[in-house]
Amino acid sequence: MATTRAKMSARVTARTGTRADGRDYPRIIVPPPGPKAKAIIARDERWTSTSNIKEYPLVVARGSGAMVEDVDGNRFLDFMAGIAVTATGHAHPAVVKAVQDAAARFLHICGGDFYYENLAALSERLAKVAPGHSKKRVFLTNSGTEAVEGAIKLARYSTGRSGIVAFKGAFHGRTYGALSLTSSKVKQHAGFGPFLPDVHHVPYAYCYRCEFGKTFPSCELFCARAIEDDLLARHLSPKDVAAIFVEPVQGEGGYIVPPNGYLKALRELCDRHGILLVFDEIQCGMGRTGKMFAADHFGIEPDILLSAKGLASGMPLGAIIARESIMTWESGSHGSTFGGNPVCCAAALATLDLVEGGLVENARDGRAHDHRREGADAPPRVHRRRPRFGAHDRDGVCHRPEVARAGTGAGPEDRAWGVRAGPAPPLLRQEHAPLRAGAQHRRAGCGRRARDSRGGAGESRAGVSVAGRDRGPCGVPLWGP
Repeated sequence: MATTRAKMSARVTARTGTRADGRDYPRIIVPPPGPKAKAIIARDERWTSTSNIKEYPLVVARGSGAMVEDVDGNRFLDFMAGIAVTATGHAHPAVVKAVQDAAARFLHICGGDFYYENLAALSERLAKVAPGHSKKRVFLTNSGTEAVEGAIKLARYSTGRSGIVAFKGAFHGRTYGALSLTSSKVKQHAGFGPFLPDVHHVPYAYCYRCEFGKTFPSCELFCARAIEDDLLARHLSPKDVAAIFVEPVQGEGGYIVPPNGYLKALRELCDRHGILLVFDEIQCGMGRTGKMFAADHFGIEPDILLSAKGLASGMPLGAIIARESIMTWESGSHGSTFGGNPVCCAAALATLDLVEGGLVENARDGRAHDHRREGADAPPRVHRRRPRFGAHDRDGVCHRPEVARAGTGAGPEDRAWGVRAGPAPPLLRQEHAPLRAGAQHRRAGCGRRARDSRGGAGESRAGVSVAGRDRGPCGVPLWGP
């Protein structure tokens, strides 16, 4: 059936240049990178910082919904969304209008010193939509890493303690405090030390590759108990710990969804010792998991919740959302010149309208669609058909099938089969599509993933790559036709 549909679609595309579902993309008219792209790339390479990753030579001219077009007219299906940022898709009319209207009124006035409606309205909106029933207060930042930095300060200020517990595989940002919590890639740390003192890392609840060699559920959440039985019993007094920082769904670490009961166990541990629980939802929040925040899946109220990325559909904005009893720091003790910029706040308010107005349901529907398509609800069947899939985690439009050597389980020897080298988990695909991505986009992506998985990691040539490679940042392709 799927083959017949694909053949019919191909005939329509060949005849009209437009697919049967009305899309005029993906479309390659010049082998990328084209001449215009090459000229811009050369200029960029001459003048910009050498620290930029530049995974492939895609030079974007415009975007619309789930499509990006390069300067040479090639069009691609975007499964990256600016690294989980353009939640409402590229150039959503409602967001664009909100930005234009706000920019026409005034571009900036420091929200820490003066008042304006957008900042008050957005803070109220975020406080009310955050998980839990307690009253919240909000501090707006320019980015996710700034939100993490502010949360570290707030946790230490509120508790009078200095210790921070974070997790292996975590990514919290690249400024010094946030980088001290990050435990993702050695190159992010190399040459930049020393880092923030009194930060302690423990294993995340990564059941497929458990560092303790345990199996869930018979392990009885050994990894959560080990924090208290080992770290807090042998190395660090719980009376010195200000906060535990955790991603409810680990992002750069591999879209790892913890087992049932894990986050509840962290909540209970924190409550026993007066430790604050901080949820970093910078990547997994804003509807990406099929609920507004990943915390909503687990029924947990964190003491502090961090948001950014998709919060303003591409405009630079982050947020620290904390229980009112915690956000009591003195006037002038923390601030930001640009945080809560009025134009960014307008974009965020429009984004929240769209996410709550249907996009979060679209993400939930996408999860159900790909579960049916990929068989994620029946792993044995998937693993028989595609033996290199070791695990397949999906939450909304976060997607991560994991590669393992055919016929084997997890193990260090399997890491060579992954997209990434080194200690990072071996991933075949790590996707963060726009929440607007519809069924036609998911069908196109699923088809490519299926063909890619049959080739094996490192062997695929599915689609037209924009850089002579198959994968963009975090292993995400921008598919060609």
